[in-house]
Amino acid sequence: MTQPVLSAKNLVKRYGKVTALDHCDFELYPGEILAVIGDNGAGKSTLIKALSGAAPPDEGEVYVEGKRVNFTSPNDGREAGIETVYQTLAMSPALSITDNMFMGREIRKKGFMGKYLRQLDRKAMEEFARQKLSDLGLMTIQNITQPVETLSGGQRQGVAVARAAAFGSKVIILDEPTAALGVKESRRVLELIQDVRNRGIPIILISHNMPHVFELADRIHVHRLGRRLCVIDPKEYSMSDAVAFMTGAKEPDAPRAA
Repeated sequence: MTQPVLSAKNLVKRYGKVTALDHCDFELYPGEILAVIGDNGAGKSTLIKALSGAAPPDEGEVYVEGKRVNFTSPNDGREAGIETVYQTLAMSPALSITDNMFMGREIRKKGFMGKYLRQLDRKAMEEFARQKLSDLGLMTIQNITQPVETLSGGQRQGVAVARAAAFGSKVIILDEPTAALGVKESRRVLELIQDVRNRGIPIILISHNMPHVFELADRIHVHRLGRRLCVIDPKEYSMSDAVAFMTGAKEPDAPRAA
């Protein structure tokens, strides 16, 4: 059987008396888009933070390509090739597109100027940023030195996805990527997600938008009360089935759950 790119067993995360993750399991396989759905408060965000290092679990194990990892910070996750695009995008509006793409990963000039004077190699960073935007068909953004605050919502989301695709070598996690976007901009972001998957990078998609989930996902992880209830095939179940599982109105049929 194919080995998961990212997996977890028996994850537990508590915040005081609240158990956000209750012995949760998870698997993401190579080249797939795995949607994670669940009602508000189900623990989806905590699961993602536990997998990426933003909120280390109290119990349980996380594996990257079969090797157990012990992430204690988001930087540990990034170094392992896991990039997350949060709903807030985590961008600095006053900084340029290039500066936002390289935040915390700046390229320094070679030799004395970079090593001792810590000067940045702006030309190299701008060329890299332009190439990554171009790869994803985002060159409607003409000037990559313009501040992010001058971009539309869809363009900002595109830059965030491009940043994740540029540095996420193994997994990209997208948290509600179309939540604040209009119809046209949402469509472009969905196309971006498919472009990234076509490059061979598996994606975890957290979304409340069921039409988007059923359009994009290869499998759907249904999260309820802090744990994985089931994993379903969107070709075999309807949107109303998925919502019923999420809310507890219906229990999954074990033999058909993937």
